[in-house]
Amino acid sequence: MKSIAVGKALTCAALGLGSSPEGHKAHDISYSVPDEPWAEEYGLHRAVVTVPAAAGAITVCLPWRRRDSPEAKCIIVTDEKDQRVANIFRVSVSSERATLVFGPVADTGTFYIYYLPFPVQTGAGGGYWKDYLPPESAPDPAWVDAHGLKVNRSPAPFPDVVIAVLISFEARTAFDSFFPMELPITALEKRNLLTNNVGASCLLFPEDRRYPIRMPEALPLRWLQAPQNHFAGEALRNEYYTFQIGVYAAAGVLQNVSVSFSDLTNADAILPSTVLTCFNTGGIDCYGKPFSKRVDIPIDTVQALWIGVDIPEEARPGVYSGTVAIAADGLTPMPVAIELKITEDMLKDRGDSELWRHSRLRWLNSTAGTADTPVEPYTPIERDGERVACLGRSVQVADSALPTQIHSFGCDILAAPIQFVMNTQTGRLKMPTHPVRFTHESEGSVAWESHVSSDLLDIDCRASMEFDGYLHYDLALTAKQDLSFTDTRLELPFLPHVATHMMGMGVTGGLCPDAHDWKWEGPQDSFWIGNAQGGLHCELRGSTYHGPLLNRVKPPPPPTWSNAGQGGLRVERTENCVTVQAHTGAWTLKAGQPINFEFALTITPVKPLNPKRQFTDRYYHKARDPEPADEHLAAGVKVVNIHHGNRFNPYINYPFLPDATERMKAFVKDGHRRGFKTKIYYTLRELTNHLHELWALRSLGHEVLADGDGGGYPWLREHLCDGYFPRWYHHFGEDGRVCAAIANSGESRWYNYYIESLGWLLKNIDIDGLYLDDVSYDRRILKRMRRVMAEVKPDCLIDLHSNTGFSIGPATQYTEFFPYIDKLWFGEGFKYDEMTPDQWLVEVSGIPFGHMGDMLHGGGNRWLGMVYGMTARMPWTDAADPRPVWQVWDEFGIAEARMVGYWDPDCPVHADHPDVKVTAYIKDGRALLAIGSWARETTKVNLTIDWDALGLAPDTTALHAPAIKEFQDACTWSPDDPIHVLPLRGWLICLDKRQV
Repeated sequence: MKSIAVGKALTCAALGLGSSPEGHKAHDISYSVPDEPWAEEYGLHRAVVTVPAAAGAITVCLPWRRRDSPEAKCIIVTDEKDQRVANIFRVSVSSERATLVFGPVADTGTFYIYYLPFPVQTGAGGGYWKDYLPPESAPDPAWVDAHGLKVNRSPAPFPDVVIAVLISFEARTAFDSFFPMELPITALEKRNLLTNNVGASCLLFPEDRRYPIRMPEALPLRWLQAPQNHFAGEALRNEYYTFQIGVYAAAGVLQNVSVSFSDLTNADAILPSTVLTCFNTGGIDCYGKPFSKRVDIPIDTVQALWIGVDIPEEARPGVYSGTVAIAADGLTPMPVAIELKITEDMLKDRGDSELWRHSRLRWLNSTAGTADTPVEPYTPIERDGERVACLGRSVQVADSALPTQIHSFGCDILAAPIQFVMNTQTGRLKMPTHPVRFTHESEGSVAWESHVSSDLLDIDCRASMEFDGYLHYDLALTAKQDLSFTDTRLELPFLPHVATHMMGMGVTGGLCPDAHDWKWEGPQDSFWIGNAQGGLHCELRGSTYHGPLLNRVKPPPPPTWSNAGQGGLRVERTENCVTVQAHTGAWTLKAGQPINFEFALTITPVKPLNPKRQFTDRYYHKARDPEPADEHLAAGVKVVNIHHGNRFNPYINYPFLPDATERMKAFVKDGHRRGFKTKIYYTLRELTNHLHELWALRSLGHEVLADGDGGGYPWLREHLCDGYFPRWYHHFGEDGRVCAAIANSGESRWYNYYIESLGWLLKNIDIDGLYLDDVSYDRRILKRMRRVMAEVKPDCLIDLHSNTGFSIGPATQYTEFFPYIDKLWFGEGFKYDEMTPDQWLVEVSGIPFGHMGDMLHGGGNRWLGMVYGMTARMPWTDAADPRPVWQVWDEFGIAEARMVGYWDPDCPVHADHPDVKVTAYIKDGRALLAIGSWARETTKVNLTIDWDALGLAPDTTALHAPAIKEFQDACTWSPDDPIHVLPLRGWLICLDKRQV
């Protein structure tokens, strides 16, 4: 097996810093990678040795410089023919080096010593659950005695023990290699280094970006040969250039480390200090705000500081000189001399297409998408007096700053103004009123505030409404003396005909209960009440997390609303009003200590329903093999999702490795030629270990990458070691490659990187959108994403999938996302045949929110799904091939029809059985009826038809069900005939004028 040299590292003897192990001759140790990986079960690392003579016992010293504890891990020795050597005796084993004896060996040649073998786990799933192989079996005692082997005693003096020659250390692939930045110096080398730097509080090691600093717990051997306090590099014009400074806390803790820059000068040419930044000490957060970050370095620890230099296009070529000064509390600033040569050449893309440059680190501080402007289909928000209006919806603002009426697409929602009620033992606390003051107006948002004051209390209310129909309120209460409340509550009075459905806060999506009393428990912080014409989603804020993955994050309840468990939600229905009260119970407000009640409202539907897009944008979604055949395109497939874990997008949430992006780019180009759009799986909850910026992100502590107990796939244990949380695991069986993801920390600057990267993918790969699979960020990030995507490619698509186990009612948790997505794919975890039609409507279909979706789990129920215009995706499951139904769609021309569902007061067709629902798709002179039965027995129903609404006449209309494979047999009826419907089944019935 040939090998590819990676590099060489000098032994300590060659460096003059100590004697070589076991008295062996010092030499350059080679580090290499074989041209073909060895069998995966041997692990990712081995030593290659040459045995000069056949013998009963062979000894070798391995200065392997490991970061782990090797005593409890297996060692395997094989010859070139993969035959295992029977006996292995451990003379001495430590993390620095090992002396081994193995044998007997019948021939000379090359032998391989594998020292980190582990069991192979194939497939994909939640994680790697195995461990390293335990230590090998003890050697034959007779063999040990015959060669006089003793622990910690050199076997070299025995005449029948042959000394093997270490040729190299090899990694299974270059990605697995420890060379050069994960070869720690020995204890002796460290002592000599510190002796040569007596009195230094810290040591500074500038490092090239090609060699990311990886070990916080040790200095790499490479640095014993490197100059300190001086860095020289070469950059191109228009490049975002990066380098590192390793700071080693030699004598004590370094607290509050800071970094400052001088100008970089080249004669009279200057790169001002403002073009330099240190990513570790601050930046721009994911909401566009500057922040500073404290950096402390424990004693005997290395901290990598990543530096960026923003070189302009017009920079004069030449060598620029300056300094970077590192300081800390009680530490005099220590300068690092910088010499940066800028060449004549120019990088048009700042270096972003070449990952090794790390130019994309500047994306961590991106503000892309933060402009206060609307995105399609939304129009600029408008204000007329106290009325604030956006697309199809408006809010009338009262003097209290709260809404007095909310209007949605022709539907009034409120029966009375929204109120914040405060009760004391003497009754309701009344406050004076003052007109609100509008404080901000732009195309994207309007803000207003009010201040009211009494002898007891001040209330400051700040509110805003955005172009998508999202309202945010923050009420600050400040008492002038201690004030005891028997209750405080937010009251939302709904018109009864609007408040027909509800979900959240203890209510499974469906009909709104006449009475409901819920206390704070479980991962819920929001509810929705309304119907398909209008409604309100209300989120009670103030906790530590308000994204959609409440069931994963499990934040505490908002403290002011929950009031230590006394708060809750009440729903009461009367003849004229459905009142929803978010109440707190009794509490005391201390004088001079403000407390905030924060909540948000989203007016639904967020946009007009677009059935035409539902019926034309048909999805092909196959995780491992996303390429549709011509027959799929002939059936109408127009959108293809590229999941992760395939050759186009192999590594989860990092579609940037060059070989994969080239394949993806070719796929997208071919798709456009063949007439379909391509969307990719790319989210944020976790990041693959193939992430090129992994080590830079590790240098940020746990800002981006979540803390954890480590473990998981051996690559993670060998390189990250600890302080991470393993997540998704995917084994690529054909070559043993593995994607081993680790968890993100949540809100961080990686969101900025992600948003900036979307623009890059659109421009460079020409993707057509995103497939989101349960994400942890909130609506503000999705809004930024949409802006960036719209700037590059306005017709981008985003569809959203959720597992109910992650979000506990995805429609509730993701309502605030709905303005910015195009399609839903809810249903993983839903049991379609056990759900009521009202639950289908609210939690699955998306229709009350201005969306439509596809069925997921097991392909759904094709008969009930058609009531909501839903089919399964192709070819997600063989159980529900949607093509026969799609064929009927096309023959009827459903994309041009008007969809009127049973939930619409104007629906022209009704069944006389409460468990049988009908949706009408209406065209000129034709109609298609989707009938679905939620009954548990066969039903016989008669249809009541508003013939005028259909533009048909009963005496000239034929009712016929076309034959649809695995859906229905052909059948005909006259308008007055009863229709038999099987339980949990239905019909697609065409209404056409009879041929004369």
